[in-house]
Amino acid sequence: MSTTGIELQTRRRWLAETVELVSSMRFAISMLVIIAISSMIGTVMKQNEAAPNYINQFGPFWASIFDKFSLYALYSSWWFLLIFAALVSSTALCITRNGPKMLRDMRSWRDNVREDSLRNFHHKAEWQAAIPRSALAQQTVQRLQDAGYRAKIVDKGDGTLVAAKKGAANKLGYIFAHSAIIIILLGGMLDSDLPIRFQEAFMGKSAFAGSGLIAQIPAQHRLSADNPTFRGNTMIPEGQASDTAIVARADGILVQPLPFTIKLNKFIIDFYSTGMPRLFASEIVVHDNETGKEFPATIKVNEPLIYRGVAVYQSSFEDGGSKLKLTGFPMAGTESKDFPFAGEVNGSTDLQRGGYTVEWSGFRPFNVENTQAADLRAVSKGKSFSEEFAQGLDKHSGSAGKNANNKNLKNVGPSVQYKLRDKTGQAREYMNYMQPVTLDGAEVFLAGMRSDPAENFSYLRIPADDEHSVRQWMLLRAALADPALRAVAARAYAQRVMPASSTPALTEQLATSAAKTLDIFAGQGSDGGFVGVAKFLEKVPAAEQERAADLFMKMLNGVMWELWQAARARAGMVPVTADQPHGRFLQLSLNALSDNVFYAAPVYLQLDDFTEVKASVLQVSRSPGKKVVYLGCILLILGVFSMFYVRERRLWVWLTDSADGSHALMAMSTQRKTLDFENEYKDLAAKLPQLA
Repeated sequence: MSTTGIELQTRRRWLAETVELVSSMRFAISMLVIIAISSMIGTVMKQNEAAPNYINQFGPFWASIFDKFSLYALYSSWWFLLIFAALVSSTALCITRNGPKMLRDMRSWRDNVREDSLRNFHHKAEWQAAIPRSALAQQTVQRLQDAGYRAKIVDKGDGTLVAAKKGAANKLGYIFAHSAIIIILLGGMLDSDLPIRFQEAFMGKSAFAGSGLIAQIPAQHRLSADNPTFRGNTMIPEGQASDTAIVARADGILVQPLPFTIKLNKFIIDFYSTGMPRLFASEIVVHDNETGKEFPATIKVNEPLIYRGVAVYQSSFEDGGSKLKLTGFPMAGTESKDFPFAGEVNGSTDLQRGGYTVEWSGFRPFNVENTQAADLRAVSKGKSFSEEFAQGLDKHSGSAGKNANNKNLKNVGPSVQYKLRDKTGQAREYMNYMQPVTLDGAEVFLAGMRSDPAENFSYLRIPADDEHSVRQWMLLRAALADPALRAVAARAYAQRVMPASSTPALTEQLATSAAKTLDIFAGQGSDGGFVGVAKFLEKVPAAEQERAADLFMKMLNGVMWELWQAARARAGMVPVTADQPHGRFLQLSLNALSDNVFYAAPVYLQLDDFTEVKASVLQVSRSPGKKVVYLGCILLILGVFSMFYVRERRLWVWLTDSADGSHALMAMSTQRKTLDFENEYKDLAAKLPQLA
């Protein structure tokens, strides 16, 4: 054999081995396992989010690693599509190799058997008949047809063969099941973002990463209205309309025009007694952009609207621009006079104080939380609510969505969320509750702060006064920042504590100590509060620190009481009664004043009133592959049913002439020997001899 012939034979053998491997069951199962694992990753990891979200969640290192493997758009990544193609190829080769043989076998009667081979079957029976061979053959065919078999008579010269078969559709199960896998995979690919990626690669489309009005986004960032497949979202405030959807991409968004306009008349949301949402619904009017046809519709969760090949699902809801009325309180300096303030969610307002701008990012009309289990930590501790509470601050309903059966859940009222951005562009985020929350038997206003969106909020707890407001604490805060008023409080404390027989020098000495105590607690910047107290006590010998701390706190509590009375007197208020509730208020005020240095805000914005405007978030999708997938599922069901519940049986009866009439030899076989098959064999072996 020539060298060329050897090379050709080697290539053919290599090709045959490759085809054998790709079309093997072990290869197909391996691909299915990889797809299953990949799908689990894609389910756990949110897809097509903005890149900063992944950096915040995983950190820069792992975010870049995951990005290299395209895990953020897993279902459209090159390697996932390659696995898809390999599985389709493997399944197609299986059908190509085995399908024709199975179809031939289904049509075949297997009538080339001989009498000797039938005697080797495990299930066989023999009997004598007193009628001629031809008559016996006809009666045998009739009896087998009555039993559901298809049968034919084959003349073998020295004998007659009756060949019968039943359940040949079992072979179709294999073809249906394997075809279903291909159809389902192709249907899934039709509903993927491959058409959009094609447009990005070859038709000049690109994601828009800027900001502005949707109507002003350039054409290269807009998909065609005839786009065969897409999945996007549209947010519509009450009373407004939208004819576009936003398709999220890894590096921005694409605008998808819709063949109709959706106007939101009203968004409906109902709740269970626990605060868990019970019903989301959008009452809309649909206007066909082509025909002008209009009709009303109601979209509920799991009850979508399907029109012109586009399905509209109720996804979630957002704030559509609620109007907020607030009161601002200075959080630094000696000023305590409040001022009115207003804003609109999703907008911004100039604070006119220190060059700050307030960016209104969210509003919740209710917050259902488990305050019984909450362990609130001060801002200075660098912690927020306990895990149960912090994780429960869900986007819309608080803890209710995760703890629906918890009897400790209660509605703690509305809250407002905003960012304070300074002249340099740096911002911190704040979330303030409108109503006081009862924690450990005391009413406090929760003022949340965080400097990183990936963090939980840390909370400043401002105690509520007798009028259930923050005004007395604000009065005390401003007084602590006033050196003159601190001196007045120090003298009043000394005069109250020292007996009448004390010399003026001793009284003045105590007043000086009291003033220094207030100065240390007032501090400068982050050196105030209990941090400043701790730094002061570090200078005291270790053996004396515990006693010094006890004396310091007793003096601080006493002089702070006098500071509060002095501030009230300056504001024209009567003194408060020295009782347990006011003592508790003062203690909580000390904690809040100490934490205030870490709150890092020039003002505290207290929500007074609001006009809520809801917005419905609808998911719109065009899924041409859905019907293809349904067809694949039907074929898969039929295939599995045929393979597991349809049993192929073959039966042969060899008839020969004998002295008394005819001799019959029956043999029967099946792919799976079951109890039903055994019973069927015994039944036929008993009934067929009766034909004699």
